[in-house]
Amino acid sequence: MAARGGQDGRGGRRKGLRVAGLALAGSLLLGAGAAGWAYWHLNGNIKSVDINGALGDDRPARPVTVPSASPSASPSASPVPTGALNILVLGSDSRTGEENRELGGGDSGGARSDTAMVVHLDAGRTAATVVSIPRDTLVERPSCPLPSGGTTREASGAMFNTAYELGGPVCAVKTVETLTGVRMDHYVEVDFSGFADLVDALGGVTVTTDVDIDDDKSHLHLDAGTHHLDGTEALGLARTRYGLAGGSDLARIELQHKLVKALLEQVSATDLLTDPARLYQVADALTGSLTTDTGLDSLGELTNLGRSLGDLAADDVRTLTMPVLPAPSDPNRVVADQPAAADLWESLR
Repeated sequence: MAARGGQDGRGGRRKGLRVAGLALAGSLLLGAGAAGWAYWHLNGNIKSVDINGALGDDRPARPVTVPSASPSASPSASPVPTGALNILVLGSDSRTGEENRELGGGDSGGARSDTAMVVHLDAGRTAATVVSIPRDTLVERPSCPLPSGGTTREASGAMFNTAYELGGPVCAVKTVETLTGVRMDHYVEVDFSGFADLVDALGGVTVTTDVDIDDDKSHLHLDAGTHHLDGTEALGLARTRYGLAGGSDLARIELQHKLVKALLEQVSATDLLTDPARLYQVADALTGSLTTDTGLDSLGELTNLGRSLGDLAADDVRTLTMPVLPAPSDPNRVVADQPAAADLWESLR
């Protein structure tokens, strides 16, 4: 599925960048040994939601595959999984906590999925496709179970990001599965402050923008060109839209894709294994920002996922956006462009 770069030994291919998305890249850092107290702290950072328990069988079936695993790096380690995998990665604009409120503005009530990406790992884990779903997409929002009991109402022509706002991670997953027909094997959520802290722990990221950005809402003001951004600036780049032509969510997604690539390149360029203090800082920022499904809620499970990406290089990660058209009911919203969108999701099943 993923576009492959040349074999001339340059850039990310030569360095063997081991990545598959914002949250997934950091899992590679967790394989280094840590003292018991550090492991306990990092493991305790991770929050989780039982998506499978909440949704039960009311969701797309898992593809029937033959279980396979590649040999592990050492005789004592468990085999590395190699099957295809779909992971919903959300960036949450939660205002919970003082740091999130300072970064996001607004009050502490509620949160939305500011960024949504479906990360598809091909069988063999040597290629990945990252598909963004515009938050302004109008969708059929299904009825979702609530943690407190009861369910949300179904809604036709609802904004995509309202699913998370009303029903949290469970409703976000169910809405994506309803939209795509693709089973989400895992769920990963990163919050505002955690993303900014992760970028800072990595020493910032270098991004080239093609246009000037002047956005008071995201607190970002950049001339067109190449910039080395700290965590707060990188978060502003991920969130900016009103500083772009027409305030387009699609233009913002293009910037987010650049930021994904820049973050993964920075992970590759940072020699964390020779700097234990930096490694711990990055791991602490990463795990402190995560909410996952119960299948990824431990260092061991995240590490196993990271080990399975050992043959994934930067040029093997393709980023795109779900095909959309202006909504007939509202030119400021979009709807899935069919059959192109359905064909895309079919290719990821």
